[in-house]
Amino acid sequence: MTKHFHGSLNRMALFTALLAAGLIYFFPEFMQIAISNIWLNGIIIGTTLFGIGLCFVEIFKLLPEYKWLHGYTTSRRMVALPPRLLRPVAMMLASRPRHISATTLNGFLDMILMRFEDSRESVRYITNTLIFLGLLGTFWGLILTVGGFAELIGALDFSSDAVLTNMQHGLSKPLTGMATAFTSSLLGLGGSLTIGFLGLQVQLAQNAIFRELEDYLSAHTHVATTDTVAQILPQINLATRELSKSVQTLERTVSNL
Repeated sequence: MTKHFHGSLNRMALFTALLAAGLIYFFPEFMQIAISNIWLNGIIIGTTLFGIGLCFVEIFKLLPEYKWLHGYTTSRRMVALPPRLLRPVAMMLASRPRHISATTLNGFLDMILMRFEDSRESVRYITNTLIFLGLLGTFWGLILTVGGFAELIGALDFSSDAVLTNMQHGLSKPLTGMATAFTSSLLGLGGSLTIGFLGLQVQLAQNAIFRELEDYLSAHTHVATTDTVAQILPQINLATRELSKSVQTLERTVSNL
């Protein structure tokens, strides 16, 4: 079962190593992109690095969950409780019931799914933040570009012989705005794709835990048959009649008072 965990971890490590190798190989070009707007691009790069670290933290947090599930499914009696995601389910299954009801199984699975989704909220938020920062840089750069062209056109004197020289000097601000727009968009999208891929690997590892536990609990789930319902139904009807008689007696007593 741990092959799913190791597979996700290996893909994350390989992807991160390829990304680092690409950045080292194209380091001069990457630095030119980063320094075009050092503040905004620096925030995007820092957020991406933080997201990468968070994804690796989340994947390593699943290791105790894998160990507990492996120990539980192999019928080991002394299994330490998992620290976080599966702990409530593990505490309820500590008595090792031979069979559980279908309702209990659905409750267990819903609880696990909810906790898995909650654990991925931070990674999802970082992905959305990187997209937002990329769009913010795009609009910021467009504002600088439009403003720079407006200042350039307003300051040109077309009757002067040095109009081309003045235009050439005045194009620096619009070009700076365009560089901000394109570089921030590139870094934001690249960062969101990076965190999205790593977050997907974390989700795949969580899904492997979920499927394994679902298969094991499904094999120990007791489903009520028609015969069982037929045996219980007369008892329910009898209890209902007795309850009706008690209610009628109580009503007569209250009315006599």
